[in-house]
Amino acid sequence: MASTTQNSALRGLHEALQAIVDELARAGDAAGTPRVELERPRDEAHGDFATNAALMLAPVVRRNPREVAQEIAERAGALPGVTSVDVAGPGFINLTMGDDWFLETVEAALDAGDRFGADVVANAAPILLEFVSANPTGPLVAASARHAAYGDALARILRHAGHDVTTEFYVNDAGRQVDLFGASILARATGSDVPEDGYQGDYVTELAAELGVAAGDDPVELGQRGVAAMIAGMRTSLEQLGIRFDTFFSEKSLHESGAVDRGIEHVAAAGYTDDEDGAVILRTTTWGDDRDRAIRRANGVPTYFAADIAYLEDKFSRVGAGGHLIYVLGADHHGYIARLKGASQALGHEVDTPEIVIMQMVTLSESGEQKKMSKRRGDFVTAAELVDRIGADATRFWMLERSHDQQLEIDLDAASAQGDENPVYYVQMMHARLCSIRRNVEAAGLADGDASAANEPLHASEKRVIKRLSELPIVVADAAERRVPHRVHHYARELATDVSKFYRDCRVMGDGIDPAITARRLRTADAARSVLALALSLVGVSAPEAMERREVEGGEADA
Repeated sequence: MASTTQNSALRGLHEALQAIVDELARAGDAAGTPRVELERPRDEAHGDFATNAALMLAPVVRRNPREVAQEIAERAGALPGVTSVDVAGPGFINLTMGDDWFLETVEAALDAGDRFGADVVANAAPILLEFVSANPTGPLVAASARHAAYGDALARILRHAGHDVTTEFYVNDAGRQVDLFGASILARATGSDVPEDGYQGDYVTELAAELGVAAGDDPVELGQRGVAAMIAGMRTSLEQLGIRFDTFFSEKSLHESGAVDRGIEHVAAAGYTDDEDGAVILRTTTWGDDRDRAIRRANGVPTYFAADIAYLEDKFSRVGAGGHLIYVLGADHHGYIARLKGASQALGHEVDTPEIVIMQMVTLSESGEQKKMSKRRGDFVTAAELVDRIGADATRFWMLERSHDQQLEIDLDAASAQGDENPVYYVQMMHARLCSIRRNVEAAGLADGDASAANEPLHASEKRVIKRLSELPIVVADAAERRVPHRVHHYARELATDVSKFYRDCRVMGDGIDPAITARRLRTADAARSVLALALSLVGVSAPEAMERREVEGGEADA
């Protein structure tokens, strides 16, 4: 019964069903094969898992859906662990699994430990993942914490799924904004007027004092010093969130090394540029951009986009053949998608090799009022202040509550609450409760019982937890493939809810409970604890073994 697979019995069931569908599709000369999806029936009396594979396959093989469902069901009934298969309605297929199948999942999770659900991608590749890359003319703001939580969780999930991931922060330490920053620092130090479009925040005054600015200082050099100080502060803020980048890449280095000029020469040699009144224009409309883009001005100065091209070329050289680039950009960067993909093709690469993920905005509210965020005006909440207010775990967990392509509002009062209404607190409490079960059973001397001697069928709540455990490999694969780490966040919450019901319905030990049942339920609890800790780690949240003891519905947190 025990299995050392990291992918659980559910993934094996899924693959076996897919093989059945693939075979029927080939027999019917279908042009393509539908992807099998498994879900839980709304009514558990209908079985453990359901699929609409027959409804998807029937049109491509030009057959009656219910007939196709009957054929799939006949073959599925012979699969390991399946005790019954029913066809419902126009062609839905419901599968019921035996207790041995559930216990196999428990053993798989325990055997694999923190490698459960690992290496689930078929085509692992080197990935260079750039995220945050916040403007270095001010502290890391709370809005950037969403980019940070998303990017770091995505990196963790991609690595767990089997990819080789390098994380990178692109430092915009060149150009007019840095000069304006230096002039603003100097103005604050000397009591002069801040330049138009300069930086107004109190942090600029504080930075001027920290840097020991004098009236005769060079504003250009001050801009560089100011950027270096801001990046150092960002590193600290990111480390408070448990995030460490593999590389901080300097835009300035691209100019100093000649990479920007070489990038311009490369796309020009490929025949994709025009000369307009002395300016060099890249024809990005060739690849769907709304207009062509200047890469060198008439005065000979490269544009910001020219640096983007040089950076893109540098990334390709580092990720190597077969590698993949992922950019995580802000909501105001939609226009970059077509131009970056165009630049990639001008450099001789595939259109989809650079993948651009656009993050939507996050807002914060407290006591019913929304916080303002403007770095240039100096009216903002920093990431460090957010962590101080609600904690690193809550910051990361709440930032992943929704998909990256949806706007997010965080209620700081709810995010800092110490109760079940706060999802991160609730999930962590369930992990601590599972740890408590293990401690209590060990203290009673019952931890070494023979689980295989249990002759009582699995309780519905125990099966529900195990079904959830079996889903993690599929969740990881989906989150990695679609770049949606919030799927793991939601999974952790769902598992915590199932654990709560298991705790309520299935006493692990006590009067009248067979020691073999104690041993079996302890293994289920241990597997749930391991998988819940793993899910939390994939989104960068800690899994405490104990939390403040308090009264909960159904009693205190023990076995």
